[in-house]
Amino acid sequence: MAADLTSKQRQILQYLRDNAGTKTYFKSRLIGQELGMTAKEVGSNITALQNGNLDVEIEKWGYSSSTTWKVNI
Repeated sequence: MAADLTSKQRQILQYLRDNAGTKTYFKSRLIGQELGMTAKEVGSNITALQNGNLDVEIEKWGYSSSTTWKVNI
């Protein structure tokens, strides 16, 4: 895991890794509910993860009541 990630980014990344085996699409709102963050916090931190050199591909997929992210591990 990259050393320059914040604790929130690490939490989100771990959540995505733990759940991407059974799911491909994630809503910011639902991730936030699971991790005790707002959808806005999740969205801004996922954007940072998108730009990182990580083993996770994250693509902004859609917006409907919360941003949806397509995740591939």
